[in-house]
Amino acid sequence: MSKKHKVGVFICHCGKNIGGYINIAQLVEMVKTIPDVVISTDQKYMCSDQGQAEIKKALQEGLIDRVVVASCSPTMHEKTFRKCVSEEDFNPYLYQQVDIRENCSWVTKDIQEATYKAYELIKAGVSRVKTLEPLWSTEYPVTPTTLVIGGGIAGIIAATDILEAGFKVVLVEREDQLGGWARRIGKGFPHLTPIKDFLKEKIEVLQSHSGLKTYLSSEVVGLEGFPGNFKATIKQADDTTVEEEIGSIIVATGFKPFDARRKPEFAYGESTQVITTVEMEELLEKGELSTNGQPKEVAFIQCVGSRDKSIGNEYCSRTCCMVVAKQALLLKELIPDARVSVFYMDVRAFGKGYEEFFEKAQRSGVIYIRGNPSEVYKSGDKMLIRYEDTLLGRPQELAADLVVLSVGMEPAEGAAELINTLRATADKDGFFLEAHPKLGPLDTFSDGLFIAGCCQGPKDLPDTVAQAHGAAARATVYFHQDKVIKEPVVATIDADVCSGCGLCESICSFDALHLDEKKKRMTVQEAVCKGCGACAATCPSGAISLKHFRPSQVLAWVEGFLS
Repeated sequence: MSKKHKVGVFICHCGKNIGGYINIAQLVEMVKTIPDVVISTDQKYMCSDQGQAEIKKALQEGLIDRVVVASCSPTMHEKTFRKCVSEEDFNPYLYQQVDIRENCSWVTKDIQEATYKAYELIKAGVSRVKTLEPLWSTEYPVTPTTLVIGGGIAGIIAATDILEAGFKVVLVEREDQLGGWARRIGKGFPHLTPIKDFLKEKIEVLQSHSGLKTYLSSEVVGLEGFPGNFKATIKQADDTTVEEEIGSIIVATGFKPFDARRKPEFAYGESTQVITTVEMEELLEKGELSTNGQPKEVAFIQCVGSRDKSIGNEYCSRTCCMVVAKQALLLKELIPDARVSVFYMDVRAFGKGYEEFFEKAQRSGVIYIRGNPSEVYKSGDKMLIRYEDTLLGRPQELAADLVVLSVGMEPAEGAAELINTLRATADKDGFFLEAHPKLGPLDTFSDGLFIAGCCQGPKDLPDTVAQAHGAAARATVYFHQDKVIKEPVVATIDADVCSGCGLCESICSFDALHLDEKKKRMTVQEAVCKGCGACAATCPSGAISLKHFRPSQVLAWVEGFLS
C-alpha cells in the first residue's frame, strides 16, 4: 500500500499578473478538494519573505511532507523555493512548482477558463509531487584556474580581476599580441579619451601578475571534463598542442567587422574613394587625411551590415551611430570647411553622455540626412550616392569625394567552431547564447562557461568592460567555495537491462556516457551529465531513466491531468 502524503499547496497572486486573471479565492477552495492536500492557501507574492515564511511555518509544525507552489515559471523562482524549503532541513527535491502565470493568466482573458486550467495544472502537480524521492547534491574539488579565451579588452580585464583575486589564469589569444580591436581604436566616445593609453596600462598590469600563463597565436581546439575540473587542449602556431587543467572558462573572443563587399551596390573594393569606418579610424589615428589632398565632401552611410534582412543581419550593432558621430566630429575638426553628411535610418544614442555627444557633432556642422541609400557609383572624380529621402519621400543624389560605410559587428572568425568545441550554444545570429537575457546574461547553458564582450553580441566599450568584470566574478564563484556542487538530476542506468548498444553515447551532447568495455554496459559520468534526458528518450531497452523524472513520476503527472 502506498504511503499517505500530506501536501501543502501555496498559490501566488504575483500581484495582478496572476491575481488579475485568475479567481484566486475560488482556486484555493477547489484545490482543497484534491486528495492528500492538507493546506491550500495564497499570498500576494509567494516569493516574498512573508510568503516563504508561511511555507517554512507549515514545515516547522510538521503539517506537510510535500510542497507545491503555484506561481510563475520555474525558471524564475524554482531555486528560490528550493532554497526556502532547504532552510528547514526539507529535501528540496520533494518540492514541485506549477506555472499558472505563463500557462494560464497570460494566455487568456477568460477568468473562469484560466481558473479551471490552473486547478488542473495544480492537480497534476500534486499527483507528481507524491511520487518524488529525496535527492542529494554531490560535491567535487576545484582547479582554481580560469581559461580566458580572447586577449582583447574584455579578456584582459577579466583575467586581471581573477589574478587580483588570487587565482590563476591561462589566457589564449589567436593573434600574436594582446589588445584585440582596442589596438585599432584611436579615441573613445563620448569624451574622446585615447584608448591606446588605457589599453597599454591594462596590459602592463595584467602582465605583472605571476599567476598568468599566456598563449599567443594559439586557439582552443578541445575541451573535456566538468565544471571545476576541465582539461583544455590548446593548439599553438608551430602546430603543437598542450593541455591545461582549469576550473572555469571565460569566452571573450570579440567580433569581426562586416565585410562591406557583401553590399556590392556601395562599390566597396571597386573604388579607393569608398572605405569603411574601420579604415577611417586608422586614417584619423595616423593623420593620413591631412596629406595627399583633403576630401572636401565626405558622406557616411549608416547600418551597413546591420538591421538588414537582405543579408540576414537583422540586429542593431549598437556602436555604429556613435562611431560615425565621433569620426564625423573629428573630421570637421581636422578639415573645418569640409561638408560632412551622414545618411541614417534613426540615431541610437543609448549610453551615458551619448545623446549630448551626438548633438555636439550636429553643432559642429555635421549634416544628418534621414535617407536610404540604394547605390554608390563613380561619376567623374566624385562618388555619387543615390538615395531616397525618407522624410520627403522622393529620390535624391549627393556627390562626395569620400564615402565611408559604417560597418556593423558579426561573430568573430572561428566562433562557430569554438562554440562546438566548448559545447556551447549559438543564437540565431551566430553569437554565443547567454543562459538568460536578464537573469543570466554572463552565463551559458554549459556550467562553468561564461561570456563577456562582443562574443555575446554587439556592444560598446563601457558595456564590454562591465561584462568582463562580471564574468570574472561569476567564473571564480567555484574557487571561493573551494568546491563544485552538482545537482542530482542526472541520468541513471539499470545495468541489468542495458544491452551496451551505444546509441545513448552517440546522442549525448555533453560526453557524459561511456561504454565499459569489460562489462559491455554504459556508465554515466554524473559530474558532466546535464540531465537533459536525450539518452533516456533514445535508449531502445528502457535501461536509462532520469532522476527526478523517472517514468513513474512522469506518468503520475499525466494521470493527474486525466483524473
